[in-house]
Amino acid sequence: EGYSKRLTQVNQFKGNEERSRSEHNLLNIQKTHERMQTENKTSPYYRTKLRGLYTTARADAEAECSILRHALDKIAEIKSLLEERRIAAKMAGVNSDNDPPRKTMRRGVLMTLLQQSAMTLPLWIGKPGDSPPPLCGAMPASSDYVAKQGDKVAARVKAVDGDEQWILAEVVSYSHSANKYEVDDIDEEGKERHTLSRRRIIPLPQWKANPETDPEALFSKDQLVLALYPQTTCFYRALIHTHPHRPQDDYSVLFEDTSYADGYSPPLNVAQRYVVACKENKKK
Repeated sequence: EGYSKRLTQVNQFKGNEERSRSEHNLLNIQKTHERMQTENKTSPYYRTKLRGLYTTARADAEAECSILRHALDKIAEIKSLLEERRIAAKMAGVNSDNDPPRKTMRRGVLMTLLQQSAMTLPLWIGKPGDSPPPLCGAMPASSDYVAKQGDKVAARVKAVDGDEQWILAEVVSYSHSANKYEVDDIDEEGKERHTLSRRRIIPLPQWKANPETDPEALFSKDQLVLALYPQTTCFYRALIHTHPHRPQDDYSVLFEDTSYADGYSPPLNVAQRYVVACKENKKK
């Protein structure tokens, strides 16, 4: 944690330094344009000066971008290490016969953690010309993708009453020979484990999609999806009402609900992390 804070401070200082240099150069560009308008002429001197200023501005922007990408890579590494430690601690608790039974997490705490997980989902920032990768927003996983231990997924399981439902679950393991996952119901903190085939698992997005640069990585209006119903750990069929307009925005969805005349609930907000493609193509 201390390393993480120190890294943040260092990268913030470097980023601020590059941003100050960029802003100073952009101000020079603005002043040069103002002088050109005042004199109402574009002389060879001004053309040469602007060419140099714009070249410097581009180099400054690339340097700032490099620093930010490096910081994001380090943050991802730290999050990965913390996740590995969490999984190791969980598995140690499960495999130990000496430890007392763990208490079930309070629902309010679980809902807060799920909300924080949605907010901290990293935003995909590609380089010019890059296409959004699999599991960025609405982009599906590749056909040979296997979710890792600790990954959150939508899992189709049988409920106590025999009906099937999609729940939020955590991957425990994957058997390549059996082509099956073992997952834990996120709401039972490892007490209820399911063995499921790959077709009953939908990986959740690993990056948020930026509507301003990668709109193709978002679900479209009226598209049928599975969305995590607010304040629950279950996914239900829904229609996209509006998609995010900014990176930090949620989807607005209409859940299927027969208690309403048109068969759908009023619009409800669901984070990008908890909206996945529905494997059933037809509406009920």
